[in-house]
Amino acid sequence: MQTQAGDPGAFAHFDLSRVDTPAFVVDAAKLRSNCQILADIRDEAGCKIFAALKAFSMWSTAPILGEYLDGVSTSGLWEARLASEFYDGEIATYCAAYKPQDLEEVCRLSDHVIFNSPGQMKRAALILDHAATTGGDVSVGLRINPMIATGEVPKYDPSAPGSRLGFPLDQLTQEHMEGVEGIHFHNLCEQTFEPLRQTWDRVFDAIEPYFGQLKWINMGGGHHITRADYEREELVEFLKDAAEDTGAEIILEPGETVALDAGILVGTLLDTMFNEGPVGITDISATCHMPDVLEAPYRPAMLGELTDDSVPIRLGGPSCLAGDVIGEYRLPVPAEAGARFAFLDQAHYSMVKTNTFNGVQLPSLWLWDSETDALECVKRFEYEDFRDRLS
Repeated sequence: MQTQAGDPGAFAHFDLSRVDTPAFVVDAAKLRSNCQILADIRDEAGCKIFAALKAFSMWSTAPILGEYLDGVSTSGLWEARLASEFYDGEIATYCAAYKPQDLEEVCRLSDHVIFNSPGQMKRAALILDHAATTGGDVSVGLRINPMIATGEVPKYDPSAPGSRLGFPLDQLTQEHMEGVEGIHFHNLCEQTFEPLRQTWDRVFDAIEPYFGQLKWINMGGGHHITRADYEREELVEFLKDAAEDTGAEIILEPGETVALDAGILVGTLLDTMFNEGPVGITDISATCHMPDVLEAPYRPAMLGELTDDSVPIRLGGPSCLAGDVIGEYRLPVPAEAGARFAFLDQAHYSMVKTNTFNGVQLPSLWLWDSETDALECVKRFEYEDFRDRLS
């Protein structure tokens, strides 16, 4: 999978020695810039834009997001709690399957509660009725599966054959839509405008009979709106047309694009050796700190990587997993112990997916403002954080 980002931006001038390693460094100015683009789209199109916490939930930046966006989308009870505690605006919650004991609180915290199937929604009827009678103003939605594959990698494509995400569009009936005020679909991954248009062409005919019923239509995330080559003018016109055609409020809930190119992961080269070529062991682990490197898989861009004909070094993490390999790189500094380097575009997904397999240290979290050069360590993880996850 080819990374669609990797613009160093202001990080090209950031002194990597200012932070310990491993460390995520997020640029507040870049976050503001991304959110301004999204807010401009929102204002021109007359839609709403939520930030998806599943991609980026560094809640110390919540005031920045709240200044520009309409709310957040969450993926279950704990993210809904986080949203209610730190984030401004509306909360839309979708989960592939809710635990019954969680759903009452989810309804209390959320403005929109989106179900993955009509069967699950039917079983939740008593909880939804109770929420309504106790003053809860929750709007119920159904996630549909457009059944049109647009993604590069099947494991990231919600419309892949046999997908568990969303109710198949060709099974939707009037009975399934009873009590439904909103439709949700999420069919994209790091994509530009055309796949959204293709998806909407498939969805439109299926939900047209319910246009008078639907209050909102949530078109999910995966829209790379803040990428330089995204067709923003086409998107604005599309969103206007969708609102006019359906009579519903249109919502986008991008995640990655909120923090696109807004963060780096800084590491240190700990040791080098030779085994059919140069090998480097770093304090950044693919399996612990950037699992998408192995799951997608993809090769993250490196800050300042050389483009000459020098021999690359194969970088991997300190864990015992043989496959904990990041890739081959031509370092911008001498490939020797103690050298600092950084991977680009690591604010989204990497940060929320970190783990402590093998007792590997979690990266510290830093907030930098490239406009003022202010730098703050927001969180540093200690041994106790690893210990207290276990028993």
